Amino acid sequence: MELFKYGNSNAPVVLIQPVDDHDLAVIENEVAEIQRLTDVSFHLVAVKVKHWNNDLSPWRAPAVFGNEDFGDGAKAFLDEILQLTTEPEKTYYLGGYSLAGLFALWAACQTDVFKGIAAASPSVWFPDFTGYMKQNRVKCQSVHLSLGNQESRTRNAVMATVSDRIREVQDLLNEQGICCVLEWNQGNHFREPDIRTAKAFAWVMQYAS
Repeated sequence: MELFKYGNSNAPVVLIQPVDDHDLAVIENEVAEIQRLTDVSFHLVAVKVKHWNNDLSPWRAPAVFGNEDFGDGAKAFLDEILQLTTEPEKTYYLGGYSLAGLFALWAACQTDVFKGIAAASPSVWFPDFTGYMKQNRVKCQSVHLSLGNQESRTRNAVMATVSDRIREVQDLLNEQGICCVLEWNQGNHFREPDIRTAKAFAWVMQYAS
């Protein structure tokens, strides 16, 4: 695993975030925004994803954009991430942007190690994902969902369902008794991912404190 670490390494709160190069380019701004939004001391561990469409995908699915199909590497990637959660005295949160946000939601159905999930503009259009969530309970206390108000305005028929799907996920979480908020941001999927992710992490930390 290639790790990038920010914040207070001795903090009792650990934020874990799968990232790519685009995330890393703005990660310091994200950290600064989290610090501005909350006074909770935290340590953020960014985990570099080698193969985005494979490592974050819970099961195989055909390509939705471009030519690269989705793999089924999420289980193996989660096993790696769980190696970062071995100190029982610390509180762990998992979050991320786009497909990393989807991975975080899926991971919360696999393990109860994460107290909260920060799913910023998650790819909940992913084939059969909401059906999976209907059959599998999330094992954390709180979930922050967010989406850009223009994200569903796309010619891609699958991705255009994202607004309907994220409302469905919110309803499912509410039915399960999970504290959940859905925040609508201005713009499309590519606007201010660092700020959106920061707001998501700050909210789940504040909820738990």
